[in-house]
Amino acid sequence: MSLTVVGSIAYDAVEAPAGRRERMLGGAATHFSLAASFFDEVRVVGPVGDDFDEASWDTLCTRGVITDDVERVAGGKTFFWSGVYSENLNERETLETDLNVFEHFEPKLSDAARACDVLFLANIQPDLQFQVREMCGEARFVAMDSMDLWINIARESLEKTIRSVDCLILNDEEIGMLTGRASTLEAAEELLDWGPSSVVAKQGKYGAQLYTAEGQFSLPAFPLKDVVDPTGAGDTFAGGFVGCVAAAGGEATHDVLVNAMAYGTALASFNVQAFGTERMPQLTQPEIEERVETLERITRFEHHPVALRA
Repeated sequence: MSLTVVGSIAYDAVEAPAGRRERMLGGAATHFSLAASFFDEVRVVGPVGDDFDEASWDTLCTRGVITDDVERVAGGKTFFWSGVYSENLNERETLETDLNVFEHFEPKLSDAARACDVLFLANIQPDLQFQVREMCGEARFVAMDSMDLWINIARESLEKTIRSVDCLILNDEEIGMLTGRASTLEAAEELLDWGPSSVVAKQGKYGAQLYTAEGQFSLPAFPLKDVVDPTGAGDTFAGGFVGCVAAAGGEATHDVLVNAMAYGTALASFNVQAFGTERMPQLTQPEIEERVETLERITRFEHHPVALRA
């Protein structure tokens, strides 16, 4: 199988209770690629500027991520974001967003990238997502992410794109905003009627929920004593989730997606234990499997009926 991801490659500046980084590698496509590379061959598509240094290239190429489709814009600067997290890490204030080369990004996919079996459309303008979806018409499984901005200013384009994919991954607040439904279950059921065969509602530190025609599945976040930096956790989750589907041959049955939820959750838990991408290049397969097994153990129980009072 082959996997293509289209999205942002960026530099981030982050301040959190655990410390700060003035310039670290980030971006949705970066975090996704590093996680998905544990499962399959990944081709990453996105723009960078002349300031994208060799150390960043080396990190992006970790585990053989293919960067042939990364566009280096001469004279340009790489997308930059900076933000500050609250003491409890539940809130994030954006200080600066410089789109730079990402502002006029028009995805250019090689024949190899177009021929992917699995495609992930990271958070970019919905019309661009749809164009890429059309380019990769033979993909067996297509998943996408988005954000509240596009719900507010590009709703028609976003709905068209959602109807063209197999899996929608959004946080639960965005799912409610998109549908106007009060409950996440109601909202997910409506979105399934739009066309996707699966919907994943991300819930940050509380975990994630999966919805398909066969039912629903919930998984808590992996329990951690210390969280350093939540930046990129959602994209890392998506990389593990979609990568696991690719490893299963692109057959996105309910059982495959449940397993994918566990791998996405485990990988996201490693991501938040360090700043940016600092943890992922040193991560090993046994470490991932150990956390997946722990998730299985702590979320499984046997029902022993208890006599209830009438």
